[in-house]
Amino acid sequence: MPSSNLLLTVLLLVVAGQIPLWLKVSFTLFVLVLVPVYWRQYGPGNFLWFSDIALLLTVPALWMESSLLASMVLISSGFLELLWVVDFLVRLTLGVSVIGLSAYMFDSEIRLSVRALSLFHVVLPVIVVWIVSRLGYDGRAFLAQSALAWVVLPMSYLLTKRSENVNWVHGFGSEPQRRMSSRLYLALLMLLFPLVIYLPTHLVLNAIFN
Repeated sequence: MPSSNLLLTVLLLVVAGQIPLWLKVSFTLFVLVLVPVYWRQYGPGNFLWFSDIALLLTVPALWMESSLLASMVLISSGFLELLWVVDFLVRLTLGVSVIGLSAYMFDSEIRLSVRALSLFHVVLPVIVVWIVSRLGYDGRAFLAQSALAWVVLPMSYLLTKRSENVNWVHGFGSEPQRRMSSRLYLALLMLLFPLVIYLPTHLVLNAIFN
């Protein structure tokens, strides 16, 4: 029967694919633990952060063994996660905040168990780089991730609190920017992500993996 053949094909892909089953299962279980905890601690708007979207997208990227999704995650999170790790390690070892990306990791009002989950920022880039090294880099990821950003940034602006400043849609740093209108700033930010972050990352990844 066609349905039986389809099921058999899916099972073969899961078991005999290029990504080991243990990684797919363990990563998925971690995300299933993190989502309700984050939802309760930070609210649903927190999942509009590009790093959280990258974490969620990695699940289908693993199971579907999709180089496009994995490449999008790497373009989206590679550079920013590196900044997070640097900020975290400098604060951890020297007690100095570089750019404040990981400041919440040192907030004693947030339970340690919740903060510990955020260490995915350290592990995620390593996993995604390995996935892309296995599956290859998909050059369509630059346009796909840019299109996703043009959806996510307006949503972050419209659906989240100004105080949360998700994806820095109200200004870089802890205070909203006041140098220009908020809508002009948002428009510039929608250009900045693709041109300043995604395009250079795309060119580097394309040179390394293709």
